[in-house]
Amino acid sequence: MINVNALALDLTTAFTERRTLSTPPSSRDGFDLSAAYAVERELVRIRRSEGRQTVGVKVGYANKALWRVLKLDTLVWAHMYDDTVRDAEGNVATLSLARMIAPKIEPEIVFKLKAPLGAGVTEAGTALEGVEWLALGFEIIDCPYTDWKFQPADFVAAYGLHAALIVGQPRPVTAANISEFVEQLPKFKVRLSKDGQLIEEGSGRNSLRSPALCLAELASAMAKQDGAELAAGDLVSSGTLTESTPIQAGGTWTASVEGIDLPTLTLTLV
Repeated sequence: MINVNALALDLTTAFTERRTLSTPPSSRDGFDLSAAYAVERELVRIRRSEGRQTVGVKVGYANKALWRVLKLDTLVWAHMYDDTVRDAEGNVATLSLARMIAPKIEPEIVFKLKAPLGAGVTEAGTALEGVEWLALGFEIIDCPYTDWKFQPADFVAAYGLHAALIVGQPRPVTAANISEFVEQLPKFKVRLSKDGQLIEEGSGRNSLRSPALCLAELASAMAKQDGAELAAGDLVSSGTLTESTPIQAGGTWTASVEGIDLPTLTLTLV
């Protein structure tokens, strides 16, 4: 039997003390995705007992090629919190890495919902009907496992590796521009640079062929797992658009896009 509360506390302590676990939870007999989501729910309970609030959900493994390798039948997810998510004023932000173990940066599309979203949504346009706005964001992920070696269940149990989300200037989604977004989201290009030097390139296709399709898949995945539904007001960070890139204090990172009208996002790490 997996002691869900003890494991949640172990993982929380690992992040707090900036140390890695000697072995990931998946090395234990019986630790599967169902057990991992039980730990994730316990983490939510603990954080709420400390006065924090969930503000949305981030996804992982938004790449079907990885599903085959890892024997997944859908993506995975974990909650984000009111003390880990913030807006970039003027599309510029500064973030301290002092509390992190081995952080990486990921440019992502962030959605804010205006209506609940549950199972049964399969089309990008239908998913976008429930979206208030979308924005370019930086998700910072962090890992309590040695050398970043883990399985999907380990990912879920460790807050989905979520450390921070910086949200850029939003662009409203309306009935008039949904079809435009449906066309642009799979095709747009993103460039990730550090101090003006190009580091990675990617596109909307890297998030399950389109961030809007990733949003729809997330709604179905949550419903299958525990009957959960994305709620109005939730933020969704919809999967990295490039390879995850290691970061350290010092340096300024930018994400710029082509093919969709979103301004360049700038983040200085300290």
